[in-house]
Amino acid sequence: MKHITNDKPKDFAELLNVSVKTLQRWDRDGTLTAKRTPTDRRYYTYDQYLEFKGVKHDNPRKIVIYTRVSTNNQKDDLLNQVKFLKDFTNTKAMIIDEVIQDIGSGLNYNRKKWNKLIEEVMENKIDTIVITHKDRFIRFGYEWFEKFLLKFDTKLLVVNNEFLSPQEELVQDMISILHVFGCRIYGLRKYKKKIEEDEEIAKSIQSGIKANETTDTEN
Repeated sequence: MKHITNDKPKDFAELLNVSVKTLQRWDRDGTLTAKRTPTDRRYYTYDQYLEFKGVKHDNPRKIVIYTRVSTNNQKDDLLNQVKFLKDFTNTKAMIIDEVIQDIGSGLNYNRKKWNKLIEEVMENKIDTIVITHKDRFIRFGYEWFEKFLLKFDTKLLVVNNEFLSPQEELVQDMISILHVFGCRIYGLRKYKKKIEEDEEIAKSIQSGIKANETTDTEN
């Protein structure tokens, strides 16, 4: 049984994807009654979350192998990850309930299979997620997600096989980051050009600059 932590209304509202006002209304009408501290502050438990989502505590929780590559051209690497993790879990006498093969950048938080896995974690369906390397799960922010999953008593088991984490993917992801920032810089330049072409805005900016120069001179 997992250790149940108490959540503030704001955190619990985010967990359910509703507003705090909605929680307050549900508390008043008995839809989801809040717990109360000795000082009469409202709080919620993970048990309440599971009950609200219709998840029973005695449901068996799954051990899942999660594998990922960035492109369809890397399917051989995907199969290598699956084989390696199956061999590893067999030696540990771990019974695998599901093998997820995902294709998408580690920078992408909108991967359908990855998001479905996160949803199942929040529904208390996942006990352990087995991966070859941290960047197979997420490229950046791994530690944050690790703590998030622990809140639902889900463990991330990292086998740490560097061979199955190709350097080419890291290069591709870095190029993607540079491309995003490059587009933003281009957008700012384009926006700046539009401002300069607008006489009224340009005059307003020039007036502000002169006013600041005057203030600096006086000081």
